[in-house]
Amino acid sequence: MPNRKTEDLRELGVDELAARLSDAEEELANLRFQLGSGQLENTVSVRYARRQVARIKTLIRERELSEQAAGGGE
Repeated sequence: MPNRKTEDLRELGVDELAARLSDAEEELANLRFQLGSGQLENTVSVRYARRQVARIKTLIRERELSEQAAGGGE
């Protein structure tokens, strides 16, 4: 069964996904900085942020591949 987060992301367009990807990558960078400096209390949040980035990249790639398949695979 798909995750609700993924279902919500599937409803977005490619431009919106790209914007969310940028935000998620920025959040991940901030969390990694906090982790390295010892300021981060909830270390699991790094894992969640990393997975969110992966989810978004996967959806963007799926859309690219479906466009290629529909366009004749060029």
